Amino acid sequence: MVAQFLGLKLRLMANTFRRSPWQVFGLVIGLLYGMFLAVFVVLALLGARFVGDVELIRNILVVLGALVMLGFVLLPLIFGVDDTLDPRRFSLYGIPNLHLASNLALAALIGTPSLVLTVCSLATVVTWSRNFGTTLIALVCAVIVVLTCVLSARVTTSIAAFLLSTRRAREFSGAIGILVLVMLSPVIVLLATVNWARDGVTVIANIESWLSWTPLGAMWAVPGDAAAGAWGVALIKLLIALGFLGLLWLGWMALVAKMLVTPHREAQAKAYAGLGWFSRVPAGATAAIAARCLTYWGRDARYWVSLVMIPLVPVVMVVALLIAGAPGHYIALLPLPVMCLFLGWMIHNDLAYDSTAIWLHLASGTHGIADRIGRIVPVVLIGIPLIAVGSIVTVYVYGDWVVLPSVIGLSAAVLLIGIGLSSISSAVFPYPASKPGDSAFSQPQNLGASAALVQSISFFAVIVLSAPIIVFMALGLFVSPEWLIGTPIAAGIIGVGVLVAGVYLGGWVFDRRAPELMAFATRND
Repeated sequence: MVAQFLGLKLRLMANTFRRSPWQVFGLVIGLLYGMFLAVFVVLALLGARFVGDVELIRNILVVLGALVMLGFVLLPLIFGVDDTLDPRRFSLYGIPNLHLASNLALAALIGTPSLVLTVCSLATVVTWSRNFGTTLIALVCAVIVVLTCVLSARVTTSIAAFLLSTRRAREFSGAIGILVLVMLSPVIVLLATVNWARDGVTVIANIESWLSWTPLGAMWAVPGDAAAGAWGVALIKLLIALGFLGLLWLGWMALVAKMLVTPHREAQAKAYAGLGWFSRVPAGATAAIAARCLTYWGRDARYWVSLVMIPLVPVVMVVALLIAGAPGHYIALLPLPVMCLFLGWMIHNDLAYDSTAIWLHLASGTHGIADRIGRIVPVVLIGIPLIAVGSIVTVYVYGDWVVLPSVIGLSAAVLLIGIGLSSISSAVFPYPASKPGDSAFSQPQNLGASAALVQSISFFAVIVLSAPIIVFMALGLFVSPEWLIGTPIAAGIIGVGVLVAGVYLGGWVFDRRAPELMAFATRND
């Protein structure tokens, strides 16, 4: 039976080369990349055999090995993969759970990541071949490393296929993945500020000191501890690695047993009663469009994924500035205007999100101004409480309530300017976007330089028009508080002016370019 499963996995891998030429080309590039990576790592590990500093080699291997282990665990769960050997595919063959789990785990050893990991893990045996004892325990740990990483990937891949079978679940996991990556960015920024030539060895040693006692790094640290003479510590960490591998195996067995008796999950269609927002707004084209947009913003993943990302951008910015040594007193003033900037800019391509549904506006003779005003209602409803609460929090952290009018004025102006310019750009320069019902993380294949240009121009135009307000506030903070009086005045004039002009010009363009907009929606259907 083992031979049958291994043969099945080999045939599945061979069938991947029967796809289109471009897909085969991508597969070949991936294989060549894996081979190059394996050769590079193996040569580095062989060279490490002749380095006398055992602790340094151990520390580096533990840190890098833990990252490899983390990749095997998280990547399938966050991004999902096509599980060709899903346990549920064998539910009708009457294979005992133990045999099926064992054969699927062994079949998982066949694959580019698994083979690269196996070759690199065996090379660590050479690295730690200082004597017979360290060579033997390095060989044992190499086997544990391969089994743990492959079994972890097998478990998380099945969990992803089992729990993330619906589109909404995959989008949620993708949003969580991006959230994790964004939250890790301050750590990356912090590591980038380290003087590795002077403090690199110390930093790696500090990370290894706690990482080697976790399941992520214990298996990598055992041979190094043994080579350093700490056999007692090495045996304890070996027990940690074996215990984690045992837990993985028990979890894999339970998961296979559960999946064999559980059908594929199907997305449950929600039944909505009533007219929703349409029953809560007055009659009229503007109100109807506002109700439709509010419905989209509440149900369409393309909108709420973007909303989730808005508060994360200031986090990265603040951490980077604090690490760079900027005064935290003034950094407290940045997050709220930055969030308002992205919130207002978020609808710069809102018309493209409608796809062919835009014909309803054109066929019904809806005026462009009504379309423009209706689309900004959700942004305004989110922006008002954001500015109200955010301004109080900002000023409290800053420590001087005299800047409250300026903070409110700047944040509101940035939001209104973004809305005004977005009302123009979405009608003048729409570019292809993911269609309704598609994943929020997918992009059309023809999304190219024009889209990047529109995004850049619309984004930086908001900053340019906000510059006079920023200058008034900067003068008030660094020159004289009297300048702060001009901040809300300039904010009101510029913000309201750009909003009114943007809505009017955007509506005029919408009316004039109605045939082109319909052609655009049809072309990108």
